[in-house]
Amino acid sequence: MYRVKEAFYTLQGEGAQAGRAAVFCRFSKCNLWNGREADRAWAVCNFCDTDFVGTDGQNGGKFVDADALANHIAGLWPHDPAASGTLKPYVVCTGGEPLLQLDEPLIEAFHARGFEVGVETNGTLPAPVGLDWLCVSPKADAKVVIERCNELKLVYPQPLAMPERFAHIRADHYFLSPMASPSVPDDGADALKKSNTRRATDYCLAHPQWRLTLQMHKIVGID
Repeated sequence: MYRVKEAFYTLQGEGAQAGRAAVFCRFSKCNLWNGREADRAWAVCNFCDTDFVGTDGQNGGKFVDADALANHIAGLWPHDPAASGTLKPYVVCTGGEPLLQLDEPLIEAFHARGFEVGVETNGTLPAPVGLDWLCVSPKADAKVVIERCNELKLVYPQPLAMPERFAHIRADHYFLSPMASPSVPDDGADALKKSNTRRATDYCLAHPQWRLTLQMHKIVGID
């Protein structure tokens, strides 16, 4: 059984794949926060701004097996896969924490329908075999067990997860994403995001291995 909060067709908003058309499959549940506001202050990842609780979102639901979910996701890709050019249809598995549910049978089912499979994970769980794109985004002091990935994307700044801590992780791309806090009132959120963007920019200038990534989907007003 796979539990999906929501699934939708959009453009990837961050990182090396920014601007690429994709179906996002947001799995329910996370191992670093239960998603309840009352428990946010005690969560390992207490700055999350995503609703991943339940299965009641857009195109969400419970799927009995890999084929059922893969067919559901394939139905959200609005084009003939043969007309996708040199890039295959793309599914981004996210959450919550997708590696609590994403497994090799589901990856194989996505591949059978012509999809490349990407995942955005906090890195605390081993990655299944067969992924086409692996993005690791560490959170706070949670132990990261993945040491090789396509993309290391770090929300910045995190006092317990500064870039130097992850120097051992080999990645093709290294990104800093300025932190925005869902717990800050609107009148202070913009100032905080602007300050964190400046700090991330300064870090990238001083450490050019790292590149700045912004949440393009929020800037242009898409999901």
